[in-house]
Amino acid sequence: MAFRSFDCLLLLIGLLSLSLQPPSTALAATNIRLTRNRKLSQNVPYFREAPGFRNGQACGSSPSDRIHLAMTLDCNYLRGTMAAVQSILHNSGCPENVVFHFLWLRFDQDIKTSIKTTFPYLNFKLYRFNSNLVQGKISKSIREALDEPLNYARIYLADIIPTYVKRIIYLDSDLVVVDDIEKLWRVDLQHKVLAAPEYCQANFTQYFNDNFWADPELGKIFKGKNPCYFNTGVMVLDVEKWRQRGYLQKLEQWMAVQKQKRIYHLGSLPPFLLVFAGNIKAVDHSWNQHGLGGDNIEGKCRSLHPGAISLLHWSGKGKPWLRLDSGKPCVVDHLWAPYDLYRLSRLILSSTNDET
Repeated sequence: MAFRSFDCLLLLIGLLSLSLQPPSTALAATNIRLTRNRKLSQNVPYFREAPGFRNGQACGSSPSDRIHLAMTLDCNYLRGTMAAVQSILHNSGCPENVVFHFLWLRFDQDIKTSIKTTFPYLNFKLYRFNSNLVQGKISKSIREALDEPLNYARIYLADIIPTYVKRIIYLDSDLVVVDDIEKLWRVDLQHKVLAAPEYCQANFTQYFNDNFWADPELGKIFKGKNPCYFNTGVMVLDVEKWRQRGYLQKLEQWMAVQKQKRIYHLGSLPPFLLVFAGNIKAVDHSWNQHGLGGDNIEGKCRSLHPGAISLLHWSGKGKPWLRLDSGKPCVVDHLWAPYDLYRLSRLILSSTNDET
């Protein structure tokens, strides 16, 4: 049962007021100045500088206190990525402990500069995802965006990031976090490789087509399991176990089967379901209020699901920045707007701090 409009309005007002308050750990701006940003490519949006978020006194500073997050970088979704980063830092108790690992298809100085000028204090690393890794392995899906090579980068994540990273959170770019990300980071995996919110009430059969269910051998894959749908846009991964147990190869094997038999229509999601469904650590649903972008065809507005919210996810065709710019936003899109750092003008308003 979806929230009633009044309930949704109350939530909207509460989250907006929270997001617009200056965070206690942020650097206070001592004065304001109008500056001309570095000239960037026409394809790279302009963003205003975010506050400098600082750790509280209770935060540790050792490598074991680091929280590793992975996201992809794409010009088409850069505005979403910036909002996601802003939301994570704003709501984190120890924002300086968060390390971002960004994957992109090719080096882009304009995007790198945009990140550094928007988040001068951000701890981040950049990695090139070689699209040749998926050449000939991607099958056409129901939406063009799902066929992009970067959509498959999460499959290769464990082999791209440094081996000293043992655990990582993978996040899509079309979401905002409204809770402390450390709560998700500290989830007990209980010897599992993957943790994510699990949706056992969803019709699991719809994620595979008749070719799959008509094949008696393929149907045995889930025998003895209780497979449930999970969304791969929010995952906690034990990348050390992932490497040791060869999960990359297992996922690639299903991509090869798909090329031969056409057993699904949804990009990189079904291989994850085939390998992991029924064998993940379930996380509270508050950590992925997904589907806010509507379905994959029309992207119609959807209401929030009842319950607590830690993360809002615009999975589906509709993206909040596009709907807001069109002047026809959905109600839930206003929950994303306070984290949007985008500026239409090349003249940006930025805060500066006295150097002492």
